[in-house]
Amino acid sequence: MKTLKLSFIVAAIICLIAPFAEAKPMVSQEDNSKVQVYYFHNTRRCATCNAVESVTKEALKSQFAQQVADGVITFQSLNLEEEEGKTAAKELEVNGQTLLFISGDKKTDLTTAGFMNALTKPDKLKDKIKETVSSML
Repeated sequence: MKTLKLSFIVAAIICLIAPFAEAKPMVSQEDNSKVQVYYFHNTRRCATCNAVESVTKEALKSQFAQQVADGVITFQSLNLEEEEGKTAAKELEVNGQTLLFISGDKKTDLTTAGFMNALTKPDKLKDKIKETVSSML
């Protein structure tokens, strides 16, 4: 009986405190001085999916090496089938494979450009990434 009362009290305290606990968002959309790049993918990936990620990483490292080293530009690859990926996708309103660039409240989706060019015209995708990131810095 005492255990039941104690469990009830603990549950009541948690219910009272929970609304005041602030969950830290995965994505900081307030900082206009940083560019966050997210590539959302599934567990099973085709050659194009892998190419989108590798070309994006290569473009960021070669064209913005200092900003990447300084943490001004970040890249994160997230699996939509894992908890972290599901959480970020929900927060960013992503529904499937997506290549997303965010700076402050500005979002640019390069998914189509990525999938159209990563394998056959990687330089075209790199140019689009450079243009996008440069406009956000």
